[in-house]
Order: sequence, then C-alpha cells, then structure tokens
Amino acid sequence: MINVKIERSLRTNHIMSFTLSGHAESGPYGYDLVCAAVSALSIGAVNAVAALCDVTLPTQTGREGGYLHCEIPCDLAQSTDEKVQLLIEGMLVSLQSIADEYSEHIMFKENKS
Repeated sequence: MINVKIERSLRTNHIMSFTLSGHAESGPYGYDLVCAAVSALSIGAVNAVAALCDVTLPTQTGREGGYLHCEIPCDLAQSTDEKVQLLIEGMLVSLQSIADEYSEHIMFKENKS
C-alpha cells in the first residue's frame, strides 16, 4: 500500500511537507498503474514547482523507489509560496482521486502542527 502523509501548519493550513512511501502492488512490477500514476503526479509536482516557481524543493528518495519526502520551505516570498501551495494542493487533489478509486492501494493521513 502507498501511504501519503501530509503535514500542515495548524495556524495557516499550508502544506509543510509530504511523504509518499510503499508500493501499491496493484499489478506486476513494471505494470503497476497505481504506482506509476502516484510517481508521475508527485515527481511532476516537484518538477513543476522548480520550473514554474524557480524553487528547488528539498527532497529525499529511497534507493529502491517507493519513497519520496518533500519539504516546503517556510521562508518563501508570499506570492511564491501561494504558487507552490497551489501546485502541491493540485497534486493532492489528483492523488485523492486515485485513492477514491483504488482505496485498497493508497491511504492518506494528514497531520496539523
């Protein structure tokens, strides 16, 4: 199962970080469409932030795949932060759509601190 963990600010509700871990195991290795979709959306969102907002988000990945942790810097200019938040929220909406359809393969957890 893919676990999606989102950390939000209690005060602003802004995304501070997200972590994706695990494998969907919805198909044979190399043919797992849920894993492929989650990977494409998450990596695409990080790349979109870099290309459109000129912000390189700090990330950590697993050597064998199945792990992505991304921190959203807290010191961005307000206009840049708004764009970054929108792009990452868009990723979460898409991931939630996948979770709605394939709930046995992807689970969300959201924390506020």
